[in-house]
Order: sequence, then structure tokens, then C-alpha cells
Amino acid sequence: MTGPLREREDAHALLTAEAERARAGGGRLVLLRGATGTGRSAVLEAAAAHATHLGLRVLRARCSPDDIALPFSSVLHLLGSVPEFADVGPGDDDRGSAARLWRLLRSYADESPLMVAVDDVHLADEASRRWFVEAARRIDRLPVLLVATERSQYDIDPRPAGLTHALSPSVVRTHTLAPLTDNASADLVRAAFPTASDRWTADCVRAGAGSPLLLHALLDDLDGAPPPTAVPRTCAALYPGSYPAAVSWWLDSAGPATAEVARTLAALEQAERTERTERAASDVRAARKASAEQAENAERAASAERAASAEHAASAKRAEGSVARDTVPVPFCFPLPDPVPDPESDSCTDTDTDTEAAHQALPAAEVATDTLAALVADASGADPARVSGWFTAMTRLGVLRPDRAGRPRYAHPLLRDAVLGGWSTARRQDAHRAVAQAMLRRGDHLDAVARQLLGSAPTGLSWALRVLRDAATVAARDARPGDAVRYLRRALQEPLPDDLRQRLLTELGSLEYASADTPAGIPRLAEALDLPAEPRDQVRTAIALGTALVGRGEVRTAVEVLRRLEGRLAGHPDLARALQTASALLSDQDQTVRREAYRWLTDTAERSPELVGASGQALLVRYAATAGDLPAQEAMRRLRTLLTEPADPLAEPFLLGTAAAVAQWADELDEAERLVERGLAGQHPSLLHPMEQALLDTRWDIAAARGAYGTLLAVLPEAGRARRTGGSPVNADAHTLLALVETGRTPQARRLADTFDLRDTPDSWELNRFLYARGVLRYTEGDVAGALHDFLECGRRQSARAVHSPVVTPWRTAAAECRLALGNPQEAVALATEELRLARVWNTPRTTGRALRVLGRATRGRRGLELGAEAVAVLRDSPAEAELVASLLAHGRQLTAAGERGRGRDHLREGAERAERLGSVRLLTYAEQALRTAGGRRTTPAHTGSGSLTGSERRIAELAADGRTNTEIADLLHVARRTVETHLTSAYRKLGIRRRGELRGVLDD
Repeated sequence: MTGPLREREDAHALLTAEAERARAGGGRLVLLRGATGTGRSAVLEAAAAHATHLGLRVLRARCSPDDIALPFSSVLHLLGSVPEFADVGPGDDDRGSAARLWRLLRSYADESPLMVAVDDVHLADEASRRWFVEAARRIDRLPVLLVATERSQYDIDPRPAGLTHALSPSVVRTHTLAPLTDNASADLVRAAFPTASDRWTADCVRAGAGSPLLLHALLDDLDGAPPPTAVPRTCAALYPGSYPAAVSWWLDSAGPATAEVARTLAALEQAERTERTERAASDVRAARKASAEQAENAERAASAERAASAEHAASAKRAEGSVARDTVPVPFCFPLPDPVPDPESDSCTDTDTDTEAAHQALPAAEVATDTLAALVADASGADPARVSGWFTAMTRLGVLRPDRAGRPRYAHPLLRDAVLGGWSTARRQDAHRAVAQAMLRRGDHLDAVARQLLGSAPTGLSWALRVLRDAATVAARDARPGDAVRYLRRALQEPLPDDLRQRLLTELGSLEYASADTPAGIPRLAEALDLPAEPRDQVRTAIALGTALVGRGEVRTAVEVLRRLEGRLAGHPDLARALQTASALLSDQDQTVRREAYRWLTDTAERSPELVGASGQALLVRYAATAGDLPAQEAMRRLRTLLTEPADPLAEPFLLGTAAAVAQWADELDEAERLVERGLAGQHPSLLHPMEQALLDTRWDIAAARGAYGTLLAVLPEAGRARRTGGSPVNADAHTLLALVETGRTPQARRLADTFDLRDTPDSWELNRFLYARGVLRYTEGDVAGALHDFLECGRRQSARAVHSPVVTPWRTAAAECRLALGNPQEAVALATEELRLARVWNTPRTTGRALRVLGRATRGRRGLELGAEAVAVLRDSPAEAELVASLLAHGRQLTAAGERGRGRDHLREGAERAERLGSVRLLTYAEQALRTAGGRRTTPAHTGSGSLTGSERRIAELAADGRTNTEIADLLHVARRTVETHLTSAYRKLGIRRRGELRGVLDD
């Protein structure tokens, strides 16, 4: 595809004028200079055609590097066959030959005016170049117009002096052809494709890079795929391939040093673009997710408002509406780009940026360019100053365009791909290695160096392996498992000894499993376990493999893997104990395997306690607590003693996680949080460990015990999806279900519950907890019989696991509530009595108060009132606020029914106020219904402002207002830092502020 010459009017006018001058008898040399692809030859051809039209005889020659061995080769091509020059060779007399050629030219000029057109004079042989220079000095009185084209482009290797460097300016007219402007390029595109959109046209303009050569080649290739087909980003999508051929010729013309720099820049940019694309996609997903969550939360709030309007009076509407607004967590959200930006589009500068801002950004852009030039120069072995100059020159031409940081980038991905097309895979890999090494030498970020190594072949160099391993560790610590996996996969391509390969395979398998690539993770871990390694490394691998197998439901296989290795560790008792503890913990997912594991652990502890170790003893304490054989105070005493004993690093996580779970059951929530944080801080970010999830489960149990529904709903759904395998519910799902019920979002809770078909779900403690949560949902929906079925099934499964205590799932009191609703008080009394017996064994306010409340309701009469009052008294000092609210409401109903309406209303009002602060729409609705039945109404408390803060929130807010950091507050109050953050977040919401500095002003109001 050819087209008219654009923006070449000045050159045409100059050549026309000089042609007229030649016709009048005055000759001149006109030198047309320009970069490769700017159309020098096309302008020369147009001038020759015009000269012919004017009556000039045109003599043409196109110089070639193939002819430089023969003196005067270019002149001979120009003047035609000259018999006496047939035997001219190197070393002959140049002066005589030049004179004879000059006489021949004059004879031609005597016949008619001449135009001598010499294309690519920079490729002429040396004798011809001297002849052209000498001719330029003599033709001013001859009717001869000598027009030569010369490549004028900045290259990495400096070029020899040009044709006219020794000529006086008076004997030569020089004209430099500039690259095409974007407007001229756009006109060419529209002439070829009149229906092209502005976006498609702009893409072509950028890919053309201001070069008529490249633009016409691209339009030729696109002729078979006109718009709206997108402009390709790779040369593989082009046919017949004129564009990549033109780019290849452009690089060949620039020389090997320039081509090396150009391709090194392209390889570096390609790696950065891949990273940018991944990050952009991640940001877009995060933005869309945040936007969707915000919309969902708004819909939930609106649904709660509509439900409240249908059920309550005007005052209740306002109260419930406030609760819905205050308790719905609204995530931080930022505007979603619309449309989503193309990650490649930042190579263009913003033409709307004002001049002053551009000047202010100039120093930073220069620094960015110099930094990049130094890197490319180091990697390619070029002179940094020449590379920097090449960047500037290519930017002026349009081949490169600065991105937003001012760094030069190829004008279009297609151009970058065409530049790289001349390199083999091996050469590209070498470039990535060289760039990585250069980045490492100058101290670039570890992640950036590692990303370059991803594109390189195995090097066998120690520094490369070190970079990849360190980058994987950092990525895993920063919760970027995908990056860590890529780095470790690349590291395993290096030549490695077996012990190091074993450690890397263990980390890779753990990370692949954690990033939901379970099929890949388990074979990696199995391969690692078969490699020779230190016993401690083998234990780490076996624990990771066992954790992965349990996650896939293969509990018995996991335990067998650990026991096989244990049999080979006779000389390492500490490691054997760690495996025993891991086996017992992993067996929790299967009641049969669990029974066998704890039987063995119990028998061993009775015979030889030293063989069990502190972590095993802690598991036995937990087992006794769930079996209903141990009081909370005694359990915590034993665990605190065990925590003071020296622990092997491999066994310590089991001890900390077990102690944290028991502390949560014992209502020692602050101590439980400290143990959770300590245990999580000791987890290796790249190793799969069963206690990491157990610690996270305990953290969520603590939030549920505190009634932190907003925290649960903001964190747990995604956590549940990340862990869920085979359609089985996990602990996060149970907590989410309960939090949705408590916050009045029953339809959402129903959708979550219907996600799981529990008929074929494998046995696990998480299934039992979900059964309990679904029972609560069914009871709230009015399906009392269905709720009773879930509670009794939960109890049956728990009893089969020897879990009798109500510390985990209080199914008996829940079933007793159902029995009462179905008119079976005797069975309700029996269930509640048994739970109270077990609760008094454990003896914590939460379990005891709940059992007392339900037994009081079932017993009724004076004894029932006494039990209800005792439940309220027991729970007054408990952190289980939801249990206290439920007991206040139950006792308030009891008092009202007994005729003590005043005291009953007081209890109901207090329960309603606490329910509102807690964010429990379910309990608040129940309280308001009970108040209306009792002939009272609630005094609406402050929902916002300093008066709405709880005691803990006010205390923490005041310390923060005094300038204390979160860590200092946590240490001062002996709570976990996460607790401080939770209370401050709640305080900010209630106070209507967003910054720490605003606390003092609003607290003083």
C-alpha cells in the first residue's frame, strides 16, 4: 500500500527551485538527510519525476555496501557502462579515473541539463564519495543538479562524518526530513481506512512511530483485517509481515550495537509490562469487588430499613434503621476507572498537561531516563552516554514515547514485539539475565531483579538462586503467594543439591496449596518427602503434606504419612513428638481417626509423659476440656505451666494454638488474642502448617465471642471461599451464617446455607459447627422442627467425637429452646439440666449463664425466675455481651409474665440498648416486641457521638487521643493490638471521624 508524501512540501519546493536553477545553467548539491524510514528515497524519486517533467535528463544510482570493494562503483552505476573502467580495481590511480569520470559527466551536461540522483550516499565506496564532494565544488557553473540522500540518525556506535562535512555551506543545500507528525500519520491511516475509529487510528499512528516506512508497512499488513478488528499487539497476528520486516531492516541499518540496545530495552520493557498488567488486573478486580461489596452493603441496609418499616412503629423504625446503618461494614472504596485503562496506554504523554507542570516534572523525567539508560547500557555493554542520547533521539523521532514517569518506552506494543522478533528465545533469556545482573549491581529492588530472572534460562550462578529465594520469601510474607510460586518454580530450574531442592519443593508445594492450586501442591510435597534431607526438614515437609492431605479430606492418609516418618526418627525424640502432636491435631477432621489418635496419646502420656511433650500435653488438656472432664481454671493453669517450659520450634505452634483455643473457651479473650498473635507471628510464610489455620479459626471465634459481627462479615466470607474444598463448609462459613442472622440479614444467610449440600459432606468438627449455625437460622426463620433436627444431629456427631462440653457448640440449650417452642418442656428441662451440669464443670460465665437462662425458661415459676436472675448476674462480668443481652431479655419476659412489669421493662430496655450497641438486629427486634407486649417503649439512646461509646472504646479512644500508638495502647491495657484496632474502628464510626487527630475534639464535646 502506497500513499501520497505527507509533510514533505518544503523538500519538494527546494528541489523544484534547484531544478529550475540547473535548467538556467547553475548547478548545486542538494543533500536530503533523514533517519531510516523517513522517506528519503521517496522524496528523491518524486524529485526525479518532476525533473524529468521539466526536461532534465536524470541519472540514478543507489549505493550499496556490497559495492564498496570496487573504487568508483557508485559513480559507475550512475554514469552507465564505461569501457575503459572495466578493469579498474583497488590500488589503481584514483586521480586519473576521477578525471575521466568528470569528463564523462560534463559531456552529458553538454547535451542537456542533468539531475544526478544518488540514493544512500553514506553507503558509497570511498572513491565515489570523494568524487561526489569534488563534483559539488565544480558544478555551480554547469546545468547539473546533484541530489543525494544520506542517513542521518543517532546510533550507539558513532558513524563516520557525512558527505558534506568538508564542503562550504555555499555549495550545498541541506534539508533534513523530520518524522511524520501524529496528524499527518492519522491522515494516511484514514485515507487507507476511511471508516476507522479514532482509537483504532491512534493505535496505528503509535505503531507507525512517525516513520512513513513503518506506517505504510503496517497498513499493508492490516489491509486483510480492517477495523473494527483491533490493531494487533504482536507480530504473529500480522500478514504478510511487512511491518516486522521493515522494523528488522530499520535495526539492521542502525548497526549491531544499536540493535542490541533496542532489543535489550524491549526485553526490559516487556517484563515490566507483564508486571504492570498483572497489577492493573488485580487493582481492577479489587476495585470491582469493593464496589460490589459497597452496593451489597447498601442493599442490605435498605432491606433492613424496609423490613423495619413493615414491622415496627415510627420510633422503632428509626432505631432499627440506625442499627442497620451503624452495623453494616462499609469498606473503603475508590472510584472504579471507567472505562478501565489499557495497561499499555501509559506510554503516551498527556497532551493536556500544562507547560508549567511539564517543566516541573522535567528533572524527574531526566533522572528516570538516565537511570534506565545506565541499566540498559550495563546489560548490553554499551556506553551509557550514547544510550541516553539514543533514547533522546528515538523519542524525537517518535519510536519511543515517555510514560507518566518520564521513562522512554516503545510507542506501541506491536513495535516492541517487532524489535524483539529478531532475537531467539535463548538470546532473550540472556538479555533478561544480563538485565537482572545489572539491576542487582546497582541495588534495585529484589522483586524487580527476580522478575527479570523469570525470563532467563538457568544460570547456575549463586546470586541468581539467592535472589529468587529471597524474593519468594518476601512475596510470601507480603501475602503474594502467586509471585512466590513463580519465583520458586524458576529457582527449581537451577542446578541444586538434593537437600536444597527438598526445602524449595516443600515451600513451593505449600504455597501452591495455599494459593488454591491443590493438585500441584500435593505432588510437590510428596516429591520433597522422598528426597534425602535433614530430619528436621523432613518433619516440616511431612507436616505440610499432612496438612494438604487433610484439606483434601484424606485424613487417614495424612496420619499414616506422619507415622511412617516418625518410625524413622528413633534418635530424634523432639521431632517424633512434633509429629505425634501434628497427627493428633490433624485427626480432628475425622472422628474415627481422632478417637484412635487420642487413645494412643492418652495411653502414652500415662505410661511415659516425657514421650508426649508440652504440645501433646496441651492437646490432652484441650481434649479433657471438650469431654467435660476439666474446669476452665484448671485447664488454664495447666496450659500456663506448659507455656513456661522450653519448647522446640517445630512443636511450639501446636502449644500456642491449643492454649489460644482453650483460653477463648475460658472467656480469657485478651489472653487468647495474645496467644493467637504470637502463634501467627511464628509461622513461616512459605510453609504449610495445620496450626496456622487453627489460629485463624480461634481469632474468628474470639471475634464471634465478642459479638464483633461487622468484623466477621468483612473478613470471613473471602476467608471461607479460600479454604473451602469439595463443597464442604468451614468454620468461616458457620461464623458468617451466625453473623448474618444476628444482624438481621436472614435472606443472605439462607442463600449461604443453601450453598452446601450436607448429605454427603465428610465428617469434621467444622461440619458440626455449621449444623449448629444452620439450626439457628432455621429457628429464626420459624422452622423449629428443622432447627431441632440440626441441633440434635450436631449433638450426635459431637458426642461421637467425645465432645460433650458446651464450650464449642451449645447444642443442648439450642435444642431445649426448640423443645419449648414445640410444647415439650420436660425434654427441654432435661437437655438444659444436662448442659448446666457440664457448664458448671467448665465453670465460665458464658456457658453457665446460657444454661441457666434456658433452664430458667423451661422450669418457669419462682425457680425459673431465680435461675433467670442468676443467669443475668453470672453474665454481668462476662465478655460474652450477646449472652448477657439474651439473658436480660429472657428474664425481662419472665418478670413481666410474673406481674413485675416495671422490673421486666427495665431488663428489656437494658437488653435493647445493649443489643443496639452490639449490632444484633435479631435481639433488638425481639426486645422491642417484648417491650410492646409489656406496655413499654424504649428510650432511644445516642447512636452516635461520644455518648454511644462503650467503656472499652472510650478508654482506648482517649489513649489514642493522647498520642499513644496502637502498640503502646495494647501493651498498656494488656490486650492484643488487633483488639485496639477493632475498638478504634468502631469508635471512629460512632464519632463520625476518619483521622486520629480528630479524636480529642469530638471526645471533649
